[in-house]
Amino acid sequence: MIVIFCALAGALRGGYLAKKRGGKPADIAQYAAGYAIALGLLGLFATIFLERML
Repeated sequence: MIVIFCALAGALRGGYLAKKRGGKPADIAQYAAGYAIALGLLGLFATIFLERML
């Protein structure tokens, strides 16, 4: 669940940031995908860490 939430939050953040900077639809999609991947990986590491600790 943490991974999904982080990936979704990253996609929203990336899309908002690109739109705020005046990007075209392709730019918005690329930023959304990049941020979703980055934050999804952070969420994956957080999940692994939490599972190991519990």
